[in-house]
Amino acid sequence: MRLLILLMILAILASLASAMFYLLKDGGHSKRTVWALTLRVGVSIGLFMLLWLGYALGILQPSGPPVG
Repeated sequence: MRLLILLMILAILASLASAMFYLLKDGGHSKRTVWALTLRVGVSIGLFMLLWLGYALGILQPSGPPVG
């Protein structure tokens, strides 16, 4: 599960970097930047759903200082 989460975070960062590259290379005249950012949003939503599902099923446990 941790490996999948890490891979998704790396995919988000790679998509963001490619969007910046396309924006600088094409000067905003191409749709490649929009597609890269759309992919980033889709993977981010998928990561959120994966984290939520892992927490709901008890696979992932919150950690940190106790509250209260």
